[in-house]
Amino acid sequence: MDKLNLNFENLPKLIVVLGPTASGKSQLAIKLAQEFNGEIVSADSRQIYKGMNIGTGKVTKKEMQSIPHHLIDIIYPNQAFNVAVYKKLALEIIKDIQKRKKVPFLVGGTGLYLQAIVENIKFPRIKAQKKLRRELEKKKLKELFEIYKKLDPKGVKFIEKENKRRLIRAIEVCEITKKPFWEQRKKGEPLFNILQIGLLPTLQPSYPAILAKNGPRSQSYFSSGYIKKIKKRINEMLQLGLEKEVKDLVKKYGWEIPALQTIGYQEWQEYFEKKINKKDLKKRIKTHTIQFAKRQITWFKRFKEIYWTPPSHHSYGWAEKFIKEFLEIKKGRQI
Repeated sequence: MDKLNLNFENLPKLIVVLGPTASGKSQLAIKLAQEFNGEIVSADSRQIYKGMNIGTGKVTKKEMQSIPHHLIDIIYPNQAFNVAVYKKLALEIIKDIQKRKKVPFLVGGTGLYLQAIVENIKFPRIKAQKKLRRELEKKKLKELFEIYKKLDPKGVKFIEKENKRRLIRAIEVCEITKKPFWEQRKKGEPLFNILQIGLLPTLQPSYPAILAKNGPRSQSYFSSGYIKKIKKRINEMLQLGLEKEVKDLVKKYGWEIPALQTIGYQEWQEYFEKKINKKDLKKRIKTHTIQFAKRQITWFKRFKEIYWTPPSHHSYGWAEKFIKEFLEIKKGRQI
């Protein structure tokens, strides 16, 4: 395998497992954590919320297989949260895991959360402006995106335009600082010696793992198997009771909270208002999820030095090999 161009061998080691939705990253990370005495730190911007279980694909206690998972179920959906807070909490947990001589696995698909740790991004420290947020939360996604576009033309290329919470925060920072949001985010000195393993559904199942120094170089299409997997997963969510989960959340918090303006939840509003039927609802969730997966991969293209592997039965073997070399394990012992 190609050698990583690492200049930070003396820094504490961190393993990152990333990939788009339904690529199997959680299952892979759990198996790897079992083998390498690890603990998992979630990098998922929706699994932080209590009560949002089915629609976020949150791992169950049984699926965790006794592997400690961190930053899941830490706040309620109506509570404020941002990437700067996530970074602070994640760093505290990662360092604690390392201090206990265990291996931290940073696992998820939220590009900004991953980037915050991997590249040690410094975010502008601006307190939440409650009055401004209340005004912005009344606006639709398209309106928010147009507002942000005027304030930060370069930043619109990178921000998740379907993420209402992130758009509001970006607008908030622009309004208060009078500067483009994206220009205020700077990379700090590396905190960890990092191995990144990515699951890439645009690779053929038999494709060998590759080291991409400047983002994944592969076919731009998803395999039919991956699309089927996404659709199957959504059908399972519906069978598990996603409708009741959404109803309970709406009854408790209302539709206006940003957490419910996300895929798998937002589509239900028109269904409950009898504007669309169940068939249209399912189609919308599936379409939006596939579009989201494509956006995730576009985001990952800016990441450097990732070992990309197809999300197949081969991925565990490749990942195991990379980690053994990274941790310098010989004869079952870590040097």
